Amino acid sequence: MSAHDSACLTLEPVLPNPDRPSWSGAIWIGEVSLDAVDSADEASARCGTPAKCRLQNAEGFSKARLLVRDRERAVGFVDIAVTDGQVVFSELRDQVGAQRHYPRRQVPDAIARRSAEMLHVTVVMCTRDRTDLLKSAVASVLAADYPDFDVLVVDNAPRTDATREYVTNLADNRVRLITEPIPGLSRARNTGLLAATGNIVAFVDDDVVVDRGWLSALVNGFTYGVSVACVSGMVPAGELRTPAQAYFENRAGWTESAQLRIFEWSHAPRDVPLFPFEVRHYGTGANFAVDRQAVMSLGGFDERLGAGTKASGGEDIDMFFRILRSGRQLVREPGAIAWHRHRASADDLRAQTRGYGLGLGAWLAKIASDPPMAMLALKTIARRRPAMVRHLRSTAQRAAPSTTVKFDLPADIGSGTWRFIAAGAWVYLGVASRRRLFRANSSW
Repeated sequence: MSAHDSACLTLEPVLPNPDRPSWSGAIWIGEVSLDAVDSADEASARCGTPAKCRLQNAEGFSKARLLVRDRERAVGFVDIAVTDGQVVFSELRDQVGAQRHYPRRQVPDAIARRSAEMLHVTVVMCTRDRTDLLKSAVASVLAADYPDFDVLVVDNAPRTDATREYVTNLADNRVRLITEPIPGLSRARNTGLLAATGNIVAFVDDDVVVDRGWLSALVNGFTYGVSVACVSGMVPAGELRTPAQAYFENRAGWTESAQLRIFEWSHAPRDVPLFPFEVRHYGTGANFAVDRQAVMSLGGFDERLGAGTKASGGEDIDMFFRILRSGRQLVREPGAIAWHRHRASADDLRAQTRGYGLGLGAWLAKIASDPPMAMLALKTIARRRPAMVRHLRSTAQRAAPSTTVKFDLPADIGSGTWRFIAAGAWVYLGVASRRRLFRANSSW
C-alpha cells in the first residue's frame, strides 16, 4: 500500500444497508479507531497530500455518528458533517483528538478482583416470529471471539415454525432451541435461565448485532469486583435512517456515557442523586449478563413484568434493582457493544414508547407495594427534592421531540408518557391483587 493510499481512511457502516435513506436528517453510523486516524494523519504528512475519510454506502446522509475506539475500548461518540460520502479529515482528527482525554477506567486493584478464569457462558436470545432479525443477531453472536459459549434461542409462543426451521437448518452444535408456549419475556428469560449450562447467562435481544469482542467484555466485567452479579453493555443505535429512530435514540439515552461504572447498594454515587431509583444508569435488557446462581437465588425474573404481559416491560430494570438490593454489584461495561435496530416507523415507535411507559409504571407500583422500598423512595425524594425536580423536567424534555424530528413525526409522539406510567402502575396493582385473591381462595 502506498503512502497516498494509507492517507485515505475508509469506514464501513455498522449495519450495512444499500438503500438510500428517504429522510433528509438520516445519520450514518460507524466507528473509527484512534490508531487509524493517527496512521492516516502520519501518511498524509509523509506523502504531502491531504488525508481523506470516505464512508461506504453514505449516499443520502448529511451527518455521521462515529464510535471512537482506543483499541478494544469504547471512548465516546463524535458527530460530524458528511458531504458527497466523505467527512473532512481535519475535522474528524480534531474531534477524535478531543476524545483522547477521556476519563481512565476506575477498575479495582487485581487483588480485589474475582478470578478471571475462563467461564462457560450461555447466551440466551428470546424471540417471537422475527426470524429475519434473529438471523443477523445469531450470526454476530456466533462470530464472538470468546472461546467457550453456547447459544439458547427461546422461541416464545410462536405463531409459525420459521424460527424452528432456521435453527434446525443452522446446523451449528453451539445453538439450541427451546419453545416456551406461554407468552411473556420474563417467562422466556426464566426458561432460558433454567435450561442454561453456563455459570454466566448473557441476554441479548433479537434485533441487535453484537461486536466481536462483546461477550469477552461482558465476562471480563465480572472480574471488576468480589460480588458482581450483573454486567450490562452499551446499546447504541445501529442505524438512524428515520425520524422515529432518531427520536428513540435521543429519548432512550442508552449511549449518554462510555464510562465504566460499578454500582453497589451501600455506595451511592454522587452523580446519581436519586440512587438507587435512577434505574436508567444501570443498562437495558437488550444487552446484559448475570451470574446464573445469583439470579436463581432471587427467584428469577418477575413474570408479572416484561413484553408479552399487560405491563409490557420493566422486567430488566426490576432485575437490576433486585440484584443491587441483594448486596451484589452491578457493572456497566461500555466495551460490551450491541448495535440496536430501533423501530423505524412512527406506529412501531408509538407502541414501543407505550410499552416502556407501562413497564416503568408497573415497576414503580411494585416499589410502592414494598413498604421498606416505598419508605426509602420517600426519604430519597425528601432529601433530594431539587434532584427530583430536575429528573422530572429531564424526563419531560426527553419525551418531547427535538426540532430535528418534530415536524416529521405525528403530533402525539411523546405526549402520553405520564399517562402510560400511570396505566402501568394500575395494571401491576391489578395483577398483584388478583394473585393475592387467588392464593387466598386456594387456601380455603
